Amino acid sequence: MQKLNNGFFFCGLFLLAQSALGQSAMDMHSSSSCLVGQADQAWIGGAEFIMGDDTTYREEGPAHAVTVSGFWIDAHEVTNAQFAKFVEETGYVTVAEQSPDPADWPDDVPAELLQPGSVLFVPPVQGQTAESWWSWVAGTNWRHPEGLDSNIEGKDNYPVVHIAFDDAEAYAKWAGRSLPTEAQFELAARNKRNSRYAWDGNELAPDGHHHANTWQGSFPVENKQEDGHAGLAPVGCFEPNDYGVYDLIGNVWEWTSNWYNPEHDPNDSLNPAGPSQQESFSSNHGPAIARVIKGGSFLCAENYCLRFRPAARQAQDSGLGTSHIGFRTVLNIE
Repeated sequence: MQKLNNGFFFCGLFLLAQSALGQSAMDMHSSSSCLVGQADQAWIGGAEFIMGDDTTYREEGPAHAVTVSGFWIDAHEVTNAQFAKFVEETGYVTVAEQSPDPADWPDDVPAELLQPGSVLFVPPVQGQTAESWWSWVAGTNWRHPEGLDSNIEGKDNYPVVHIAFDDAEAYAKWAGRSLPTEAQFELAARNKRNSRYAWDGNELAPDGHHHANTWQGSFPVENKQEDGHAGLAPVGCFEPNDYGVYDLIGNVWEWTSNWYNPEHDPNDSLNPAGPSQQESFSSNHGPAIARVIKGGSFLCAENYCLRFRPAARQAQDSGLGTSHIGFRTVLNIE
């Protein structure tokens, strides 16, 4: 667990609870493998589009025109198998696998938080607050996504999770790529359409057909699993968009390279990269710690988290790995 500023863990739990970001349960079809015949990357042609939304969550505005140059983007989220190859070749150790330095922490931090581990979603019991839905579980990491006794056997094509921002960035550099900017991700997710969702129309499941892995039912007490998945799904289980890209909405939230501000800068319009760390939002007046994540996750539900839309965005502590966040990379062509 990387220490970024005093109290970052508790701030991170607040951000998680605020938008129902993750869960420890894996998909019920553990041997399922939907990754079939997909290209490595897809080309997104340069375009001008309206980024953001003024109608849903305040942090998505103001909606404004931006221009983004063409780029290649991974056809799907980085998988366990792909990340395992990176680790095998480099010996990389993720943030969740590292022991924190107690000297970086206040004296009253509980000892269990000073062990390698990550955050799992725990279904709440009656009377619990949202902040109580999350638990720091020692031994949890990308190899053990539901705690020390779990593993990823048979899940090569599932998105890798419990990945902090530095982990995602390290993988991208190893692959000769980078993490997408928020604008790049949103352009790819908008699917050549001007609709509310990443598919044709303004309904989450038009004619009862699900286009993404989200939560059906009343979150967090009832999951009807109408999309066929109780938790994470293998990559590529839903139709690709017009660009040939899979799972830009739902399944796992995805890291972008942008520092977070609770609104867009309408003057940042040509290949926008967002604010610098010095210019970005800090919740406790210390160094900024939050990056923008995009796409929503399998826990986004209509009654609680409407962030399964291209315009949606969320702040996420860059040093906090959880069971709901993955990533993909882009290749920028000069």
